[in-house]
Amino acid sequence: MSGNVRLLNDTLAAAKAEGRSALIAYLPAGFPTVDGGIEAVKAVIEGGADVVEVGLPHSDPVLDGPVIQTADDIALRGGVRIADVMRTVREAHAATGKPILVMTYWNPIDRYGVERFTAELAEAGGAGCILPDLPVQESALWREHAEKHGLATVFVVAPSSKDARLAEITAAGSGFVYAASLMGVTGTRESVGAQAEDLVRRTRATTGIPVCVGLGVSNAAQAAEVAGFADGVIVGSAFVKRMLDAPDDAAGLEGVRTLAAELAKGVRGQA
Repeated sequence: MSGNVRLLNDTLAAAKAEGRSALIAYLPAGFPTVDGGIEAVKAVIEGGADVVEVGLPHSDPVLDGPVIQTADDIALRGGVRIADVMRTVREAHAATGKPILVMTYWNPIDRYGVERFTAELAEAGGAGCILPDLPVQESALWREHAEKHGLATVFVVAPSSKDARLAEITAAGSGFVYAASLMGVTGTRESVGAQAEDLVRRTRATTGIPVCVGLGVSNAAQAAEVAGFADGVIVGSAFVKRMLDAPDDAAGLEGVRTLAAELAKGVRGQA
């Protein structure tokens, strides 16, 4: 069974052909429940997300700020397992036909087994993985199995990355490059900052694959700003916050659907 890296590539290319950035949403699996998390992924796609990253909740999420940490804690307390992450990918992809990736730290994959993880993700219809803490120089085993199973390997670059390092990272990656807009953890911010545009420019100088920006985008105006220079706009904490702040699950789903629609207008310059 081959994964959906081609679907991811085609989706990003289609957005570019429309003269816009892709909207990429992040939501953790198992939040607020496994079933509720699956419905949330469907809701953001119904609202206008082109791609969804499903987070694998982890007890030590070094890249994630307090909002996503809170959601991860709820998911972990609820007993979420890797099987539930795979089910989330499977059901969300089957229901929508959209590319679904998993965003995970390396330790859970290492413990689960690289071959087992990649095979199951491909079987579920997954498009690939975002691996924020896997060093490129230690990624050969992962990339071998990901390529065998038709999965993208998305690495994260940061404003602190030197040009030579950017070239090394982008040469090893596929699908897209995740450009962290600033130094720090995930979360909504008043401004995405000029660092992001410079990072995209420097990253593009090393690769032809799309460069998508995350960390800090929370509203349509910021999405429009980032869409002016990036191939994709990644939004996570703002979606999770809508669900955390909602009085009930139904309101949470409506909240993320509405936010996705607003952001979808932003990436199209209609905000």
